[in-house]
Amino acid sequence: MTSQRKNKTIFIDREAASALELVKDKLLYPLTGLMNQKESEEVLQTGLINNRTFPFPFILAPAGKKNETILQTLTQGEEITLICENEEFATLIVDEVFKIDTKARVKHLYGTDDLAHPGVEATLKRLGSYAVSGEYTIVNKQPNQNVKLIQDAKNIINAKHTTAIFMAANPLHRGHERLIRQTLDRTDLLVIFLLKPYENKNLSYDLRKEALEFFIQNYLPKNRVIIVPLENSYIFAGFNEIIIDAIVAKNHGCDRLTIGQNHAGLGMFYDCNSNKSIIDRVTNVDIEIEIASEYVYCDKCTTLVSKDTCPHGQHHHMSYHSDSILELLEMGIVPPAVLMRREISAHILAKLFPNRFKNLEKLYYDLFPTEGLLKEHTSKDFYLKLMQLYQTTSLT
Repeated sequence: MTSQRKNKTIFIDREAASALELVKDKLLYPLTGLMNQKESEEVLQTGLINNRTFPFPFILAPAGKKNETILQTLTQGEEITLICENEEFATLIVDEVFKIDTKARVKHLYGTDDLAHPGVEATLKRLGSYAVSGEYTIVNKQPNQNVKLIQDAKNIINAKHTTAIFMAANPLHRGHERLIRQTLDRTDLLVIFLLKPYENKNLSYDLRKEALEFFIQNYLPKNRVIIVPLENSYIFAGFNEIIIDAIVAKNHGCDRLTIGQNHAGLGMFYDCNSNKSIIDRVTNVDIEIEIASEYVYCDKCTTLVSKDTCPHGQHHHMSYHSDSILELLEMGIVPPAVLMRREISAHILAKLFPNRFKNLEKLYYDLFPTEGLLKEHTSKDFYLKLMQLYQTTSLT
């Protein structure tokens, strides 16, 4: 319900609200609040807050003509209401309103202002020309239980090292599974931050979480792995993603962060006569960042291998591209078991295509050998049996 206060109102989206909640939960420390113009300029020059890394100014500059008109009328000390999804989200005591360069802003976030970049285009649509700073209070703020959840899990197993992985698992494939196992080999507790994107071109968060939980419950020591939901807002995009991941992981109680060698943000650059990466910019964030090997399927080795250790050339390697595997699933095609665990494929297809078959029971008994007993079968059962037929090789 929209607030009945007589405050001026500013409308923000769920992404902005999510970022504001992270700050209040102290999960972006050393960041403690919205930055004014002077603080923003200092971060741009130094990349630091209180001598700790923070990669870009944290500002609130919502788009929209109505927002822009209101922002230009605000005075210092005035209280305003922030509205998100037609409900009162927070109140804010205005400190300063200042104009920003929107193209420069997206370049700070993504390293480019090229509209061909999907993140740039999306951010420019939701970014206004005026930013407001000041102390804000979230209405009906619920405590974040994830830090306590992780600490409790650490206490139960007396974990000395806790490692974080950030992933969308969209969908969870064999490459993800190998990365999880490899990381678990070198840590006591693994925290998987499962990303919740805002666009609709992904499998639902619940479906991805179910797949990940199935893998953990059936194939891993389940008391050593925790799934933590994380809304994947704009601050996690672009070439600064690894830095923000490290900050969030540290503030959740992790002392290590594992990233894949093929991570989009792991760009290399040449500086002071040596090769460096974005990791070299992390200052006084007390977390160890490990770069995991990229895994591929080699048709010579006939198994998953590290690109660093396999002697065969790239023409023998099959990479694990989530978008291509997802495309197969969205077309209703069963991915080969070498790409995805068959139980997970079956579960996802059954959810994506409910009531797909006109007469599932007839199809099931016509195609598959049975024990002569009549019983009901689900779409998931059908896909599992179908994959078994694909793996029959005596006639192929």
